[in-house]
Amino acid sequence: MPATLFDKVWNAHIVEDLPGGGSLLYIDRHLIHEVTSPQAFDGLREHHRAVRRPDLTFATVDHNVPTDGRPIDESTLSGKQLAALARNCQEFNIPLYGYGEAMQGIVHVIGPQLGITLPGTTIVCGDSHTSTHGALGALAFGIGTSEVEHVLATQTLRTSGKPKSLGIEISGVISEGVAAKDVILAVIRKLGAGGGAGFVAEYFGNTVRGMDMSGRLTICNMSIEMGARAGMIAPDDVTFSYFEAEDRPYAPKGHAMEQLRERSQSLKTDDPSAFDRLEQLDVSSLQPQVTWGTTPAMTVDITGSVPEPRDASERRAQMYMGLEPGTSIRDLEVDTVFIGSCTNSRIEDLRAAAGVVRGRKVASGVRAMVVPGSEAVKRAAEREGLREIFVGAGFEWHNSGCSMCLGMNGDILRPTQRSASTSNRPYEGRQGPGSRTHLVSPLTAAATALSGRFADPRDVI
Repeated sequence: MPATLFDKVWNAHIVEDLPGGGSLLYIDRHLIHEVTSPQAFDGLREHHRAVRRPDLTFATVDHNVPTDGRPIDESTLSGKQLAALARNCQEFNIPLYGYGEAMQGIVHVIGPQLGITLPGTTIVCGDSHTSTHGALGALAFGIGTSEVEHVLATQTLRTSGKPKSLGIEISGVISEGVAAKDVILAVIRKLGAGGGAGFVAEYFGNTVRGMDMSGRLTICNMSIEMGARAGMIAPDDVTFSYFEAEDRPYAPKGHAMEQLRERSQSLKTDDPSAFDRLEQLDVSSLQPQVTWGTTPAMTVDITGSVPEPRDASERRAQMYMGLEPGTSIRDLEVDTVFIGSCTNSRIEDLRAAAGVVRGRKVASGVRAMVVPGSEAVKRAAEREGLREIFVGAGFEWHNSGCSMCLGMNGDILRPTQRSASTSNRPYEGRQGPGSRTHLVSPLTAAATALSGRFADPRDVI
């Protein structure tokens, strides 16, 4: 009977089936950060438990770190959270990439970057965008705080049941000026904000095969935005070229890597008929996408207009966003442009954006900021001269962190300010109370920064 990639990884990690349904899964890698871990460590102490596999647990600071270089103030929430994580990691012997350290960064950027993320593994983290790691053929998903404690104590996870499988075939050659971010926004636009609920999505097709790893990571990152439990892409030559491109300290070396490559040959869906559900999308004529509302499904082409609301939720979204039906997207002025987040802060994203702004200037009155996804990305960008391009154009250049993606670290919008953001959620208040967030690709964000209103990167390129 044909099996999906998801089936193969899930079944290989079942420790036992639980009475009454569900399974106990073995977890290969556990990623933690400063926001969702403190209660879990307190629970370990309360029950006199140790961390079962500290060597398979990796910690970084990202959500609440200041990115403007200011020193940590331990009297603030940020300072308290960072200090607590440092104490917890020291007590339980867990490696930590702390504030300002060379390997620090957004947890879903450094996982692949350091070789922690490997094909065929199971990965969990107390963060919904853990689905990012599925781009390398891993089964990765977010968990709650009580589950974080359970994984720390047992290196296993209790599940209530196995999700169904959703195959998403993406075909066609994307045009210049269109990016992976536009592709996944188009997928969510088609399927809806809850269109993947109850499923693990696997992306395949010639478009996906033609993407580099950065694009694949962007695709899987936003799987959660259509309600999917996880997103996956089968490993291939692109995957292993990614491992070989630079030193990834936690990745296997030499013969061990060759063995992993050989094992990974079976990590693919046997036949599309194995999916519980199959969706298709042709992106040959896809335009750059811009969200207009408060979910990623509320999306239109850059050449489009704010649509007539179809229901009460869309009417509420338009009221919150301060929009009128029929308004051209390219007539909307922005206050801030944010290039960063676990969706689009890798070196490839920064190169693409820099290619748009090189030799140009940010529009008057626009705050434009670049926040690399890790300190390693930041250093690489500086070596390549990308910092000079951005700063010369009028962008702010920040240290790594989640920054304005979620606005809990000082990088926020003021009420009713409008942003063009390469992040993943345009929810109400996501970038600060009353903030109005529009999701775009790094290319569109860069073009918009130059124009002061939403701009088509194809016009600039």
